[in-house]
Amino acid sequence: MNHSTGQDWWRKSTVYQVYPKSFKDTTGSGTGDIRGLTGKLDYLQELGIDIVWLQPVYVSPQNDNGYDVADYRRISEDFGSMEDFDQLAAGLKKRGMSLMTDIVVNHSSTEHPWFQEAKLSRDSRYRDYYIWRDPGPDGGLPNNWQSKFGGPAWQWEEATGQYFLTLFDKTQADLNWENSKVRQEVADLMSFWAEKGVSGFRMDVINLISKDQEFLNDDGSKPPGDGRKFYTDGPRVHEYIKELYKRVFGPHNVVTVGEMSSTTLEHCIRYSNPHEQEFSMTFNFHHLKVDYPGGNKWELMPYDFEALKRLLSEWQTGMQQGGGWNALFWNNHDQPRALSRFADDGKYRIESAKMLATTLHGLQGTPYVYQGEEIGMPNPQWKDISEFRDIESTNMYRILQEQGKSAEEALTILRERSRDNSRTPMLWDDSRNAGFTSGTPWLKIDERYKEINVASQLPNPDSILNHYKQVIALRKQEQVITDGRYKRLDEQHPQIFAYERDNGQDTLVVVSNFSGQEAEFTFPDDLWTQAGAYEAELLSSNTAQAPAWEKQMQLSPYASYMWIIRNT
Repeated sequence: MNHSTGQDWWRKSTVYQVYPKSFKDTTGSGTGDIRGLTGKLDYLQELGIDIVWLQPVYVSPQNDNGYDVADYRRISEDFGSMEDFDQLAAGLKKRGMSLMTDIVVNHSSTEHPWFQEAKLSRDSRYRDYYIWRDPGPDGGLPNNWQSKFGGPAWQWEEATGQYFLTLFDKTQADLNWENSKVRQEVADLMSFWAEKGVSGFRMDVINLISKDQEFLNDDGSKPPGDGRKFYTDGPRVHEYIKELYKRVFGPHNVVTVGEMSSTTLEHCIRYSNPHEQEFSMTFNFHHLKVDYPGGNKWELMPYDFEALKRLLSEWQTGMQQGGGWNALFWNNHDQPRALSRFADDGKYRIESAKMLATTLHGLQGTPYVYQGEEIGMPNPQWKDISEFRDIESTNMYRILQEQGKSAEEALTILRERSRDNSRTPMLWDDSRNAGFTSGTPWLKIDERYKEINVASQLPNPDSILNHYKQVIALRKQEQVITDGRYKRLDEQHPQIFAYERDNGQDTLVVVSNFSGQEAEFTFPDDLWTQAGAYEAELLSSNTAQAPAWEKQMQLSPYASYMWIIRNT
């Protein structure tokens, strides 16, 4: 691991996110496994990846794809053994790469031994590990909080006559962080993995762990009125995270990323400013809601390009001013493919995929590449509801029809919005099942695997894969990508997103056309006065011919360029 740059070595790193179920199967079970990932480490090293984020592989009933943990210290047989895990960690270490694992501690599975004991009696020593409440005054629910997966956030437990809190699935019981024993258990289980060679943690919905202890009804005065204002970035959340830093993050020198649900810029500055001693960086999701009409994920609209640019810019500028650090991403296991969402996954698929890469990798933060993104995997072509596996999607298919949509309309929405869009198996080559499995894949393989796959792109210098390799390498070569001040340049241009990064030594300029039409862009006077006199060096281009470095330029559809002006 390259710790030569000190404590914040991860500022120049790129993270690769692995959804293990869909990455590579070595047993013919149809489901990916840990050995499958270990066998592909040379590929990831060649791509330039520093940190591999492995999503949950713990023992779990899999009601929420492993984010419902029944044993935090054991590997699920579905994914392999602890020996397999140790080999993966050793393989990464040998290559100078780091392993980041997912830690899910806002809740546990109701199948976890703690909960199994807690539910038996109000006197159980584990009772206070969870959040229990008596029925409300009317004999019903304790309050009107809603689950993030739909329905009330409370489940009734007959044996002890109380409700327990479930902010997600009804089998995911929220842990009671007010209890110091719970906090100690979490620190212990994280230390267990750190001692096994894990050098990074991604903390699932970690900003929800502190609940307002009055458990009041949400009066709806602040939308969406589902209770989240009482537990999002809650009263003691920073205190709890500082405690974890003292016990685990600091002593083990690990890189950490907090996944932040419905958070604010102000909180993310606090979570990720090094002086606060909390996290290395944070994920926020505001830029991935720009195609939700009125905030509703399950209605379709073209994305709001200006809102996308404004949000990315606000977080760049705000985090810089506050000394925070961004986790940068277009894709993950819960989102449709950005290529299909913000660009063109058909005629201009190759230009589009490279354009999205260049735009993101010029920003300040630590970039995350989600498996398949680096070869331009699009949303698959769904034919029928029977092809979907995600519980959220199949529930919504029913609910949308109950709300008056036809079956065809509901399916059209799922095609765009389903989490299964990003979960289809990785496309390795043009052999049967795209080289993912010799068995029957757990989720369909995208039919376009014959032309979209890793094997065909590796030898081609102009491939999407090789473009990713190039932009990942630039972050290590050019200091301005790490520390340059961000400034937006495009003045609400309907097609172009343009920005500069300047650190006093060098100026980096990125100009991207997000449309399928030609676009004209004129640099602002102040930048041109300062930069026009210098020779600009083209660092990255996604077209055969880049335009000349001039104040006014023409960009072909989905064209994207990165220049550097060396002021020294």
